[in-house]
Amino acid sequence: MIATKLGDSQRGRSTRIAMASKSSTIIARRARTRAEADFATWLMMAKLGSFETLPENAQKVLNGYRERLDRMSEIESKAVAVRETYQAYYSDMGGTGEAPEPEPRAPPLADRGDAVVDNVVRFKKPQKPQKPKVIRVADRGARPVPTGGARLPVPALLIFIALCAIVVAWKFLTK
Repeated sequence: MIATKLGDSQRGRSTRIAMASKSSTIIARRARTRAEADFATWLMMAKLGSFETLPENAQKVLNGYRERLDRMSEIESKAVAVRETYQAYYSDMGGTGEAPEPEPRAPPLADRGDAVVDNVVRFKKPQKPQKPKVIRVADRGARPVPTGGARLPVPALLIFIALCAIVVAWKFLTK
């Protein structure tokens, strides 16, 4: 009986540890996303000439970014700046300890070769659910209605050509 209770308490403890790591993972993901978005925004605002209107922490991060550009590439400098911002956001959001290293995002590969595929997803409107049609007893032998319940539209050009043909035929027959 005591062993069972001990086992239950140990299971509960491991569950709590797993939950804590799951919440820190969520905090880390949110902090990383926010850091990337904020850095991109700050950089764009600085390029547009409104550096002075940025918050003090943003100005500090951008000044560090500019100083690092002399020593390293733009991509590396950006990664360091985002990492600094990410660590600050992680602790502000309630993360404990050192901010975990995010999982690297693998770029999607094309079917042929190592070319990177565009990862933009086209927006598709959700389809409306089809309501089942109620068939009346009187309509059972009637001609089937085209899908959608409406008649097929006749193009305007076809109507215009038909009217022109009628006018020409009328003038030809009345002479």
